[in-house]
Amino acid sequence: MASSLNKPELIVNGKRLDGRDFDELRELRIEANVLKNAEGSAYLEWGNNRVLAAVYGPKEAMPKHMADPTKAIIKCRYSMAPFSSLEEHSRSGPNRRAIEISKVTKEVFENVIMLNDFPGSEIDIFIEILQSDGGTRAAGITAASVALANAGIKMRDLVYAVSAGRIGEHVVLDVNMIEDNYSDADMPMAIGPRNNDVLLLQMDGGLTKEEFNKAVAMILKAGEKISSVQRDALKKIYVEE
Repeated sequence: MASSLNKPELIVNGKRLDGRDFDELRELRIEANVLKNAEGSAYLEWGNNRVLAAVYGPKEAMPKHMADPTKAIIKCRYSMAPFSSLEEHSRSGPNRRAIEISKVTKEVFENVIMLNDFPGSEIDIFIEILQSDGGTRAAGITAASVALANAGIKMRDLVYAVSAGRIGEHVVLDVNMIEDNYSDADMPMAIGPRNNDVLLLQMDGGLTKEEFNKAVAMILKAGEKISSVQRDALKKIYVEE
């Protein structure tokens, strides 16, 4: 989070700076099967975020010494394009944040992909942030889940992710970039909606127990809409075929 010395007013006349209510998602659009050469893919627009996800495999695990004869291994790479935001992204290779998000995203999908159905293989997940406006790890997981389903990868659930946060005394849903930088708390979660399984929960800042419960309730409610958009993107492929 940025210094509070120059913190802008994030709530004006009971509204957030982008005009949303506290429990309102940014506009979300997902299109599946957008890349010809990937087994599965998805393009996502979430507010000002623009995300591309691609899936390759299952295929023979390489290098071979990394293969597990009992199950598939998952490889995940989250990266931000150098032009994705006004922040510095000119260094070559992934930074610490990208490595951390790649790791937690890999762990999310290890818990829903039926790995034992693909022994000795690997499944590669690529998430490219083309334009960033906060909440990109949630957007990347949501897009990658659609790409995996598009690839025909067997999963126990179609995962979605979204964040909630706190601005002063207000709990807010779907934190954007400026809110992420200056809010008092930010909590991205990934959920398996079949049983509301929590597959990822991270927190920057602090919430009381009451605020935490309110944030989780907001996320689960928003998940109904996010899951619907994900399913519609997948259904559209077959309608168009």
